[in-house]
Amino acid sequence: MFNVGARVGAGLMCAAMMALLSGGSALAQEKDPSDNSVKMFMKYAWQLLPEKFTSPAGKTIVVDKSKPKSVEIPFEVSREAVRVGYYSAHAQMCNLLEEQAANYRTLMARHRGDKFNDQQQLFIQKLHQATVMIMTGKVTFVEEEGKQKPVQKEAKTNPVGACTDDKRQQVKAQIAAYINAAPAAKTAEPVNKASAKK
Repeated sequence: MFNVGARVGAGLMCAAMMALLSGGSALAQEKDPSDNSVKMFMKYAWQLLPEKFTSPAGKTIVVDKSKPKSVEIPFEVSREAVRVGYYSAHAQMCNLLEEQAANYRTLMARHRGDKFNDQQQLFIQKLHQATVMIMTGKVTFVEEEGKQKPVQKEAKTNPVGACTDDKRQQVKAQIAAYINAAPAAKTAEPVNKASAKK
């Protein structure tokens, strides 16, 4: 699934971004990310996945990275995490922090509980985070011992350009649609439709 030994470099990152941005206006398109894009983002998320993680609530999650099958999630859930991460990235670039947070909370709420174990939920979180970081230019890849490794950095430019009022409204509408489509018991608080038009 993760092809842990695969070389992940800037060329693949560009290919993943181009795949997400292809097909005309990126925000206007309703198509899901392609299989290849999802697979590439999954590789980045796997590299960013820590072997040990302690949540803000104090719960420690241990990931045995020699057993990727224990973290494997259905491919369509990975696709959803990438799509939601893409919307979160645009919300961040448009300074829509409340919408970004609600978008993320809805993704995690949908996949919480008995359905996935702690390691799988952590991977969903990292897949969303990796997508946001790549789309906002906050991750780069450096050569280390013959392999490329993702490293966080501070983005100096916005790779998508200025956030226009039209784009801001599109981002709000897409996030509202995602949140309001989620099952009532497994979502963050619904976005008020009136606030999505502001």
